Amino acid sequence: MDFNTFNLHPRVAAGVAAAGFTLPTPIQAQAIPKVLQGRDVMGLAQTGTGKTAAFVLPILHRLTGGPRGCVRALIVAPTRELAEQIHASILCLARKTRIRSVTVYGGVGIEPQVAKLRGGAEIVVACPGRLLDHLNRKTVDLRRLEVLVLDEADHMFDMGFAPDIRRILKHVPQRRQTLLFSATMPQEIRRLANEVLNDPVTVQVGATAPAVTVSHALYPVEPNRKTALLLALLERTDTESVLVFTRTKYRAKRLGEQLRKAGLRATSLQGNLSQSKRQAALTGFRDGTYDILVATDIAARGIDVSQISHVINFDIPNTTEAYIHRIGRTGRVARKGDAFTLVSGEDTSMIRAIEAILNGPIDRRKVPDFDYGVTSPGASGGSVHPARPSARGRRSTDRSVKRAYAVR
Repeated sequence: MDFNTFNLHPRVAAGVAAAGFTLPTPIQAQAIPKVLQGRDVMGLAQTGTGKTAAFVLPILHRLTGGPRGCVRALIVAPTRELAEQIHASILCLARKTRIRSVTVYGGVGIEPQVAKLRGGAEIVVACPGRLLDHLNRKTVDLRRLEVLVLDEADHMFDMGFAPDIRRILKHVPQRRQTLLFSATMPQEIRRLANEVLNDPVTVQVGATAPAVTVSHALYPVEPNRKTALLLALLERTDTESVLVFTRTKYRAKRLGEQLRKAGLRATSLQGNLSQSKRQAALTGFRDGTYDILVATDIAARGIDVSQISHVINFDIPNTTEAYIHRIGRTGRVARKGDAFTLVSGEDTSMIRAIEAILNGPIDRRKVPDFDYGVTSPGASGGSVHPARPSARGRRSTDRSVKRAYAVR
């Protein structure tokens, strides 16, 4: 199967060809025909499986015909970064169609958004809070809406957006096509699906566990030696781009500063940053200005960088769903990736839960010659082995150090 199978509008097909798309991913192959038929769709797919194009392409096909200058499709996303990522995908795939897309989110001035909305757009990509601001101001009109997309619905619930979503639903026509995408299916999402979807078809692509393209490893260490161990791992591992997760905004900022002081090209992404600084950090990570991005879970949504070779959990996540989302940042679209998690004694229960969704124990590793200070914990059993090189091979320590400290 290739994209010609979908019989997309010629202008949309031209955008697909210009983007270099050849073969659809599994979620695209299963979802696109159902969306093109006008069905409501519940899409269950891990991050990095190509789900954005799975709903963007059918929307563009539908909108290429019909009226212009009014909002006909609304895509709701939990974070600014994800909204911008979706918007960028629309601009890429719609380049031959003259369909216009506008992003709407908080943290920036509202008046420029009002001006763009008044200029006319067929697609709005929005975060819930700022969209409600526009609806209350009557600066966005959804009365002619045809398609509603709720992307990463589980994370919107995690962030407390459920009441906002239900308020938004009061402003959209009842006769519409609704698409809901989620990486996991907690009970709250099932209830939402029952509320907003009409006779939906479910499309599921490996939604219950991290991608099979990712290998996993645990690094037991005492909490006060985590930063030193992270530096040792970064020095001795052959990496491309590395995404490091922390639990708190303060720790993300602090750890980013520590990595920079160690001579590494690192930056941080967390909620206390202004939108311009968040965008600068993300752009720098994408274009290679920074090799390492330290981020919190909320800030990391929408990071779509194909060359991320490693995700490192400096702090283990609080839920298995968060682990799935974090690890989904690497091993994207059939690329290989590695997931390292620094763990200590109090993480035992979460390790067991993660191992349950992986259907087996995670390899425990130690970094040779690293000064652990005290005997490192085994963290929920399992033998501890020396650190192994990544699947892509490993450079010598001298070359790794040279790369880490180089200035482009």
